[in-house]
Amino acid sequence: MDSENLNDLYAFLAVAQERSFTKAAAKLGLSQSTLSHTVRGLETRLGVRLLTRTTRSVAPTEAGEQLLQSVRPKLEEIAADLAAVREYRDKPAGTIRITAIDIAADLYLWPRLRPLLESYPDLRIEIATDYRLVDVVTERFDVGVRMGDQVAKDMVAVRISPNMRAAIAASPAYLAKHGTPRTIDDLARHQCITLRLSNGAVYAWELIDDGKDLAVKVDGQATFSGAYQMIQAAIDGCGLVFVPEDVLKPHVDAGRLAWVMEDHWPTWPGWHVYYPSRRESSRALKLVIEALRSPAVPG
Repeated sequence: MDSENLNDLYAFLAVAQERSFTKAAAKLGLSQSTLSHTVRGLETRLGVRLLTRTTRSVAPTEAGEQLLQSVRPKLEEIAADLAAVREYRDKPAGTIRITAIDIAADLYLWPRLRPLLESYPDLRIEIATDYRLVDVVTERFDVGVRMGDQVAKDMVAVRISPNMRAAIAASPAYLAKHGTPRTIDDLARHQCITLRLSNGAVYAWELIDDGKDLAVKVDGQATFSGAYQMIQAAIDGCGLVFVPEDVLKPHVDAGRLAWVMEDHWPTWPGWHVYYPSRRESSRALKLVIEALRSPAVPG
């Protein structure tokens, strides 16, 4: 296959994955008209329609979906092979895209990756924070960072932190005004600062009661989509917050927050970096993974 046809496949793949000519064109650095012409040319040569276009959406046809599923892994293998060739360059280069939760990005990713940017000027690191479980292959991330029990079995997983406890805390002012909850049933009578997940659901607190795991539905006036906004709301006296202990401890030590219901705190698996096995091919990615690996906890 000549280079023009290969580029046409990349163009089709981008549109099919983004479900949008606008987004695909921006990703590829092309105009929408050029991208549309390229995909139509591919369809003409193949003699079959690959995309269904309406004024509001773009989606693969049955033939397009079959081509997408067949071509995508092959093009990823080509990209991996090219990345392996770049190993011969003197310095790691390129962009490493990482998906992570904001807490992990703040506590573990950025402190360990920031020094790499100073040492390797041709390296770029992009960190996207999200509370949903991200398919790193489909969404074209190099690696993801999630808790160990959230990583798919077909991924390579490397531990980057010890196990952690999830903790409940509130401001001293809130507790003085509303009292201190002691049991899980008490939570129904308190303001709980909630987390809205990317799928629209409100996160249920995963607590321990008499050694059993419970998913407890809580409610309150304040809902956020990130942990740090929730913590600030707790400091401001809006209610109880439930997030990993490590991120709350500085505020408890400073007297801004106080621990609550410690007997009901669960222990969660540590953070892990995960990626498809074929992705650890570039020198830049190996460098990033090694920097993230926890020196205190074996992988």
